[in-house]
Amino acid sequence: MKKYLLILFLFLSQLGFANVADDRYYELRVYYCNPGKLDALITRFRDHAVPLFKKHGIDGLGYWVPTKNSDNSFYYLMSYPNKEARDASWKAFAADPEWKEAARKSEENGKLVAKAETYFLKTTDYSPKFKASKAGEQNTFEMRVYTAKPEKLPNLEARFRDHTMNIFKNNGMKNIIYFTTIETDPSVQPKLLYFLSHKNEASAKLSWLNFRKDPEWIKASTESELNGKLVEKVDAVYMQGMDFSQLK
Repeated sequence: MKKYLLILFLFLSQLGFANVADDRYYELRVYYCNPGKLDALITRFRDHAVPLFKKHGIDGLGYWVPTKNSDNSFYYLMSYPNKEARDASWKAFAADPEWKEAARKSEENGKLVAKAETYFLKTTDYSPKFKASKAGEQNTFEMRVYTAKPEKLPNLEARFRDHTMNIFKNNGMKNIIYFTTIETDPSVQPKLLYFLSHKNEASAKLSWLNFRKDPEWIKASTESELNGKLVEKVDAVYMQGMDFSQLK
């Protein structure tokens, strides 16, 4: 009896641990470089920014460049314990003399970044826990951003939670992490932003082809849209991880 109770206790403990919510505060930045400056930006990240992020409590999870990169863009994803920690970390980073000197030297021949976009994010309740890539792995990542129809985000999330993610897996796609955007304007509906990984871009396109023909997906999408379409717009980009990225 004691042995049975011990096993039951361990099982319930593990179950509770598995369901602990990820309440970290996430940030995605997209930098658009001036012509000819992308390589210099990557070098600055590798040699200076990434080590200083660690020093100041910024957990850099992924650093990528798109496989088709006509706009010289660079993507990176960070996490923090909370918003207050995020603000304090960036304040300390910006004031660090080592960073100031690295930034100055890197821009002696001109600014590296022409413009930047920032998304603040929170994980969904159905997101897998973040796991760094295994040593030696080299995958193609796909970032997708869904703008839902007005008031349809809960329906879209329900479809992902109950159907889409599993169908992705069945068609060779790996679910990495799922977010909704944190909007400062309460009248703006959050977007769904998530990452998949694939062996390469060719396998990604094959997986998507098979996904769209999958009877389970056709049934789920048809039933979920009996009262109208759920998605207004989808933006997607294929990317390769940098050698200093946790996801690569």
